[in-house]
Amino acid sequence: MSGFVFIINSILFGVGLAMDAFSVSMANGLHEPRMTHRKSLGIAMTFAIFQTIMPLLGYLAIHTIANTFKSFQKFIPYIALILLGYIGGKMLLEGIRRQDKEEESPALSYHELFIQGIATSIDALSVGFTIAEYAFAKALIESLIIGIVTFFICLSGLTIGKKFGTKLSSKASILGGVILMAIGLEIFITSFI
Repeated sequence: MSGFVFIINSILFGVGLAMDAFSVSMANGLHEPRMTHRKSLGIAMTFAIFQTIMPLLGYLAIHTIANTFKSFQKFIPYIALILLGYIGGKMLLEGIRRQDKEEESPALSYHELFIQGIATSIDALSVGFTIAEYAFAKALIESLIIGIVTFFICLSGLTIGKKFGTKLSSKASILGGVILMAIGLEIFITSFI
């Protein structure tokens, strides 16, 4: 595979893997429309780090404990559904409780961000299967490209979410929660198709 094709493939992998993180970033922006630029960068970086690490973990699992990883893979959709359902449900309930009041949405906690990072990147573990024949350096480069693409896609999702979150006011948290739960369902359902 030529270097150009490798880079294009890595970028496309990054775009495909980042779509869940993009949607969750948008939901976070909706939930917290007055989020600082620094926090937005931190959220995008968190998703990028998870999307970089997960393919490498999959790669290492193939080269070390492949049978165990293959048996774990069937649980990935359930884990994503539970994690995103929990966070989305919590966000939805907060939005419903606050609907009559003019309260500010509570900020996204580090714990919730960590769970979102795992939930949106857990499917990237399986990318380790597709890059298993690569030398480690090449797998690392692909994972880094995936992470960089994820970072910029998540920043755009946060920007879009914050813009509409300001306009939607109290309904934004409800919409953000529904989006997160829908993403969890989508990951779960598409794993069986």
